[in-house]
Amino acid sequence: MGRVRGVILDMDGTLIDSNDAHAQAWLEAMEESGFHPGFEKVRRLIGMGGDFLIPQALGIDPQSEAGKTLSRRRKEIFHERYLPNLTPFANVKELLLRMRAGGLKLVVASASRREELDAMMGRAAIADLIDETTSATDVNEPKPEADVIHAALAKLDLPPEAVLMLGDTPYDIEAASKAGVEVIALRCGGWDDAALKGARAIFWDAADLLKHYGESPLAEPS
Repeated sequence: MGRVRGVILDMDGTLIDSNDAHAQAWLEAMEESGFHPGFEKVRRLIGMGGDFLIPQALGIDPQSEAGKTLSRRRKEIFHERYLPNLTPFANVKELLLRMRAGGLKLVVASASRREELDAMMGRAAIADLIDETTSATDVNEPKPEADVIHAALAKLDLPPEAVLMLGDTPYDIEAASKAGVEVIALRCGGWDDAALKGARAIFWDAADLLKHYGESPLAEPS
């Protein structure tokens, strides 16, 4: 791999501590509709779009009336009960500033819908550090399909070999690999190293990556 010129950033579980909140919102919506898959089952699916999460968690069509009701209710619960309390992980802003100081172009590529992504970027106070954004609203198929990664590459106007992705789930790695993009994975989203197999490098969180920036794939080759 040559010099890295751009970074695709996942939001949930990577920059902002929101994975448990998303899982809880989904679970509460499901339980209101009479489904009881359990928190752990839902939690392991966070990071993929709702069109994939609903059938895997419940075995129902996300485009059915029941599926659409779940999606609407999950959105309401997340916005009302969880979004106002979300916080970024430590040193996220400092990491992004380090990337920008190195001349890297930054684009956020999220499995969340546009309005949620905008709200979470506000909670993380990073909007002014991001060059472009793309979300599930902008593509046909969410993660783990590669649509959002292709959209991010187009906005960066860079080839896959000049870009790295920063993510926290197996679905980030799967989506990025389909687009030919390598991943730096962070454990702070809740997955262990075995689940993050396929990442080029693994760090604990943004603070750990920042501390070891010079030894990471983000550092310009000598």
